[in-house]
Amino acid sequence: MEIINRRQRIFSISRKFRREDKKVGFVPTMGALHAGHLKLVEECRQRSDVTIVSIFVNPAQFNDKADLEKYPRDLTQDAAMLAELGVDYIYAPDVEEIYPPGFSTYVDVEGLTDVMEGASRPGHFRGVATVVTILFNTIRPDIAFFGQKDAQQVAVIERLTRDLGFEMEISVMPTVREASGLAMSSRNERLSEDGRQKAVVLINALREAKKAFKNGERNAADLAQIVKAAVQEEPSAELDYVAIVDRETLQPIEKIGDSEALIAAAIKIDDIRLIDNVILNRKQ
Repeated sequence: MEIINRRQRIFSISRKFRREDKKVGFVPTMGALHAGHLKLVEECRQRSDVTIVSIFVNPAQFNDKADLEKYPRDLTQDAAMLAELGVDYIYAPDVEEIYPPGFSTYVDVEGLTDVMEGASRPGHFRGVATVVTILFNTIRPDIAFFGQKDAQQVAVIERLTRDLGFEMEISVMPTVREASGLAMSSRNERLSEDGRQKAVVLINALREAKKAFKNGERNAADLAQIVKAAVQEEPSAELDYVAIVDRETLQPIEKIGDSEALIAAAIKIDDIRLIDNVILNRKQ
């Protein structure tokens, strides 16, 4: 396994594999790897000839400087985990490699980024879309892997890929969860033990709404109220939003029809922001 810091080096590697007609798989991360990331890497290894994982804490997607500074970083530990899985290359650039002096070009995916996380974190998705575009253009993967936990990010990246004409597949893997049901996240490491237990209220609330849907409830406002009421039962949980939207367009839904819909929510526990979602009418 090779750890690469320079964009020019990853450019040349990418060109080499394209000449050799090898299938390149890519898993973009911000490090602080957990079992959810590793599941993406394992899938990438199975479906690709070459596996590249990026580790880059992207400053452009943080609208809170304190949040950026607190974000966990341990490249040595992350690299050891990836080496064990047989990853071929880690791309771990410095900020200046991604955003050189004078950088002034950003990618905005309109519409999809105005709601949910976009409304709560202005500029977040501009940062995500920009760095993903740079990474896709640098690595030129045949397939890139993302987790369903970040459902809005997935929708933004799928639209970006189509709109900008990237000739690649986006593979979305199911959310990996702790035994309690809590979605795996690098942010979980910042929770206290008590906070970690209380954070389960989020998935439990979403599952209550999904159960009501399976029992025949189709009114989105009523499903959202189920989530809100369940979260409010945990006094230390601060609810940011509950959204019930079309899974692809992220447009709000009043009545659930036959297409895939998403119930997404965000809360704060221990002043740590957590997101999760469940899918209704999931297609096989």
